[in-house]
Amino acid sequence: MTKTVKSPEDCTTMVDVRAGVDETDRQLVKLLETRFGYMRAAARIKPDRASVRDEDRKASVIKAAAQAAEDAGLPSKEIAQIWDRLVEASIAYEFDEWDQTRG
Repeated sequence: MTKTVKSPEDCTTMVDVRAGVDETDRQLVKLLETRFGYMRAAARIKPDRASVRDEDRKASVIKAAAQAAEDAGLPSKEIAQIWDRLVEASIAYEFDEWDQTRG
């Protein structure tokens, strides 16, 4: 968190909470920018379009996220659902990138 944003434990008003949520969202988008950069790299590296979708890898990523959520005391089922959507969006993006650079 930035210096102007309080930690969740230090929030005393909804203004504090909302500032923290907004900053967290900005940080999440930056992390997603990096994640999707890796999808562009994967599209560049994978030898054929059929290798873009890897169900075993998808399951492994979702399982790891759910376990990390559980370890952090977060709702693992809901995190798994979010990660399922994230991975599907990543796969779609990678297909688009593969098609643009190779197709």
